Amino acid sequence: RFLVCPLSKRPLRYEESTNELINEELGIAYPIIDGIPNMVPEAARRTHTKAPAEGSERP
Repeated sequence: RFLVCPLSKRPLRYEESTNELINEELGIAYPIIDGIPNMVPEAARRTHTKAPAEGSERP
């Protein structure tokens, strides 16, 4: 019924504009090629960079 991320085991969101399956939690997107999701972690791309850790802000 749902596809889940192979890394986090959480549901993925389909993004029609980029034809990708998105893991919001990890900030990665799996491509869908010729209608087939490529859910190999090495094929995923980063969708955003991690926020700085709390307390690591520069003064």
